[in-house]
Formats: sequence, structure tokens, C-alpha cells
Amino acid sequence: MPTIHRLEPDLTTLHGYFSRERAPVLTIDPGDTVRYRTLEAGWRVEPFAGGDGDAYNAVPRFPGYAADEYGRGHAMIGPVAVRGAHPGMTLAVRIDTVIPNTWGTCLAGGWKSPVSARYGIEDQGVIHRWTLDTERMIGRNQHGHTVSLRPFMGVMGLPPDEAGRQSTTPPRLCGGNLDCKELIAGSTLYLPITVEGALFSTGDGHAVQGDGEVSITAIECGMERLDLTFDLRDDFPVTTPTAHTPTGWLTMGIGATLDDATYAALDAMFTLMQNQYGLERLDAIALASLTVDLHVTQIVNETVGVHAILPHGAIR
Repeated sequence: MPTIHRLEPDLTTLHGYFSRERAPVLTIDPGDTVRYRTLEAGWRVEPFAGGDGDAYNAVPRFPGYAADEYGRGHAMIGPVAVRGAHPGMTLAVRIDTVIPNTWGTCLAGGWKSPVSARYGIEDQGVIHRWTLDTERMIGRNQHGHTVSLRPFMGVMGLPPDEAGRQSTTPPRLCGGNLDCKELIAGSTLYLPITVEGALFSTGDGHAVQGDGEVSITAIECGMERLDLTFDLRDDFPVTTPTAHTPTGWLTMGIGATLDDATYAALDAMFTLMQNQYGLERLDAIALASLTVDLHVTQIVNETVGVHAILPHGAIR
């Protein structure tokens, strides 16, 4: 019988970087489920009470956290190794349950970044503190604005096959800071395995986010419960993050420009359509023009992302 494992945030499981050298905190069999509780991306353990950027930066972080030791990136949990996972195989991550905690934060401006510079808001910003009602799946900020929640994990990925600590900021072909709002419960994410054991880590919970993540943050929150079920596929090769979601099949492109990311997403989608429907490449391209939608995943993570979606039932 598949086993349900549990991982809690502590100083043995938390880390703010990807690394092929980091030892797994848990080794599981294919088919097993891991039930996580995760931190807010910035390692904060209390809701923001209000005020300016200085007040936000003073919100307590996880006890014992030191950036030099644990990394300056998103607060991730893991890595989880999967027995039998080898480079060249595909890791399937089924997203079973995603339940946020009761608070989150969204920021716009107030710090130097290429995005804030484009908006002209490097020297002034706003901070919205959100109360999250996970029964009704509604968030409310201090101004009385409400939004519907659609929670997902911003970071899900494997370390690249490179020495040393690697940043959690950019998305990569093996996953990472994907920030794709379609990866909700009911989705399965497929990642090309880069290292022995896969060494999967996750973090950066989002209560809701629009395509683009245009202010650089979503409603950043911890997850009270995140259930992921892992499997291995040697019959479903992928070269970029790919997903089967409640909306449809999804392929992700990552690049230095939106053009690069777009054509990478489309190339992966054409290959997927060829394999799923037995099509020649030219036929896949023609049918994609009729059925596939393109979305800007995010524009704020050093490298940009575009995802292509083939809705269920679009081709019969």
C-alpha cells in the first residue's frame, strides 16, 4: 500500500536554495504521498500587522533562520528523494490537496527591481495584508477588497545538475519558481529528472495569483496542508515542465524573452499533441492554431515564462 509521509518546517527540512549536493530529508517509493506544512516564502511566521516596509521587514522569521546558512531564497521544504528515479526519466507530481493558512501578504513597489523601475515605484510601495477564509475560499485585505482564492505552490522543482547552491528565483526546465496559477489541486506536474533520486523541493505558497504575477508577489502565504503524490514515468518523456490540469494539457516555456518562452512552450505542445493524438508535426501545428491558448506565466523571475494550454475536449 502507498504510504503517507509527513514533513513539517524545521531547521532540518527548510532551505532557500536548490543543490544536487543537499541530502534528502525523506526517501519514498513511487506512489507514496507526502503531506507538507510550508512557510510563507520569506520565512515569516506571523502575519504582517500593518505599517511600512520597515515594519514588514521586522515581522519575525522562522526561529534559527540565518540567510548565510539556509540560503536567501524562498523557504522550501525537502528535498524528497524517490527510489528508482534516474536522469532521463520523468517525475510525476500529483497535486492532491492545497489548503492555505489564514494569512498572507502582497507587496507592490518599495524596493529596487527591474519591474518596479518600469512602473516607477522603486521609492514608494504598498503592502496589503490579507485574511484568508479557507472555508469560503475568500481573501480580504485591510482596505476591504475581497478576492476568490485559488491556491497553488509557486516553487516546485528539482536541482539542476550543477555544482553548488542554485538560486530559487528563476524557473528552470526541471521546475523551480514556476509561478503557474494552473497548478492547482487536481493537476499532475511532469518534470524531467536531472539528478539521481530526483530531490524534489517545494515552497512559496500562493493563495491566488494572476497570470504574470505583475507586482512580483502573489498573496504570499504558508500552506497548512499540501498533499503531493509522486510517481516515475519512463514512457512519458518531457523536456520542460508539463502538466495535466483541470483546464487541459499545459506545456511551459522558459526564456530570456517572451518570444523565446513562447516558442519553447509551443514546441513542447506540438510534441505533446503528436504523442497524444498520433499526429504529424505539421498537423499538430495547424490544429494548435485552432485550439491552443497562450498565457504569460510570469514576467518577474529573471527569466520569463509562457504556458500553452490545450483545453480538454478541444480535439476529438
